[in-house]
Amino acid sequence: MIRASQISKHYHMGDSTVRALDCVDLHIPQGQFVSIIGSSGSGKSTMMHLIGCLDHPTSGTIEIHGQDVNAMSEKRMALLRNNEIGFVFQTFNLISRTTALDNVVVPLMYTRKSFSTKPAIQALERVGLSKRIKHKPSEMSGGECQRVAIARAIVNKPKLLLADEPTGNLDTKTGTQIMDIVHELHAEGMTVVLVTHEMDIAVQAERMIEMKDGKIVADTAVDAARRAEILTLNHEAHQSLFRKKSLHSPSSKPLPPQMEAK
Repeated sequence: MIRASQISKHYHMGDSTVRALDCVDLHIPQGQFVSIIGSSGSGKSTMMHLIGCLDHPTSGTIEIHGQDVNAMSEKRMALLRNNEIGFVFQTFNLISRTTALDNVVVPLMYTRKSFSTKPAIQALERVGLSKRIKHKPSEMSGGECQRVAIARAIVNKPKLLLADEPTGNLDTKTGTQIMDIVHELHAEGMTVVLVTHEMDIAVQAERMIEMKDGKIVADTAVDAARRAEILTLNHEAHQSLFRKKSLHSPSSKPLPPQMEAK
């Protein structure tokens, strides 16, 4: 369970103050699949960093599974991140010189007194990479690298999965495969918070939160009917934008009279 109350995050840049988050309240029950959508600078990534205990809020309180993050030392926060939170990023963040297995093993090295690679092998099998265990990132496709990243995120069996643009660097087909794994993890009881700017990804969650200028501007429960409605409206908006751009593009200008006659 995640409970954030009146959280703000401010950054000082010279004489200016940037309000990345501005007095946000958020409650995510255990086992829910939530997407956070918004344009660049909306505050969605800042929100994920605070939920993931990667940063402290300027003000307000955050509880993760009943634990007050504000009261934690850096060491305690690190333990919470490693044991109860899994992270997946757009750029994979893999160690390029090591194998898939070695990448997935990393979180285990910080938690287990008796070290074993068995959980890492099981995690790679879970994401369909049992035959790529000894391959390095440079020897795998983008989709395979992202699956290694997911295996690393779930190797300690966390309660919470945080995914920041997990399909952002992938083609549509590969992105669908990654989302299938995310849905399977959610179906097994994992809480999922997914940050994206892609509407077709965001609507796959059961709850969609929209952010703008550091605030939550919409919080929508998404069922099949609502999902279809949102996708239709999004498609129509894109079509309208495309038509406007076409009308104003140089190639759409009327041909000169001498060309029309030919």
